[in-house]
Amino acid sequence: MKFRPIIFSLAISLFGLSACDNQRVFEQNIDIEKGKWAKDDIKHFEFEIVEPQQSYNIYYNIRNTVSFPFHNLFLTYTLEDDKGNELSSKLQNMNIFDEKTGEPLGNGLGDIFDIQVLSIENYSFDRPGKYVFKVQQFMRRDTLPDILSIGIRVERFSNE
Repeated sequence: MKFRPIIFSLAISLFGLSACDNQRVFEQNIDIEKGKWAKDDIKHFEFEIVEPQQSYNIYYNIRNTVSFPFHNLFLTYTLEDDKGNELSSKLQNMNIFDEKTGEPLGNGLGDIFDIQVLSIENYSFDRPGKYVFKVQQFMRRDTLPDILSIGIRVERFSNE
């Protein structure tokens, strides 16, 4: 069993590389029960900003199956401060499959794919504190099939 030390050190190296993400401030994904996302099921993500002088990007993390019946996904978001004041809100349309080929976008294995889509670019918060980002599906169906999880990632904005 000479391979065990090699596999172990490779696993530790990969874990170490993934842990060195200096841009990420917050990331959370919420599983959607049975892969069926009801229109009234609003997902809440609470995060803290400690450097308001820094600008941030906010991304959606979407996990779907290849059986998702549309090429795109409409989501609405609302960004609120710790007092519940609405700072930003928007309906957004994003492709999760190529419109022409029907191939899933993002990375996947088998019939499950993950894609990260920019929601808000270069956003500046007025002050440090806790913020809430709410996400709701806004498709023509009350219950949207084949969305396995939804999440957000908040990261420091970089011009590079």
